[in-house]
Amino acid sequence: MAEWEKQIFAVNLIVGDLERSKTFYREVFGLAPLDEEEDLAIFRFGDTYVALRHDPSHLAVPADEYLRLAQKGVGQFAIVVEDVDAVHGELKAYGVTVINGPADRDWGMRTLSFADPGGYTWGIAQDLPSAAGS
Repeated sequence: MAEWEKQIFAVNLIVGDLERSKTFYREVFGLAPLDEEEDLAIFRFGDTYVALRHDPSHLAVPADEYLRLAQKGVGQFAIVVEDVDAVHGELKAYGVTVINGPADRDWGMRTLSFADPGGYTWGIAQDLPSAAGS
């Protein structure tokens, strides 16, 4: 087998409303696109690039229906933070609907999740102090 690093470098997300998705990623994550084209916007999350690609055949769902897509499991990504509750406050300030959490989990993390306008779910997690020394 060839030697290669098993680390995700980039993720492509198909979206129905590119402008709404770009605005969401700019505002909620505080990121500026690295590149923008007519049907593409690329954002960088640390070492991972997230490309939002518009596909005219992908349904542009109304804002109140993207949670339904997220509940079907179209995809989930996770970000580790120092303070889930602080992020929760920021999400509320942007009017983002939280799907679940913040909640302490049996596996030693405090988490919450929300969906972007394309229905992709984002998880926010922090290690619980009791789990740090385990």
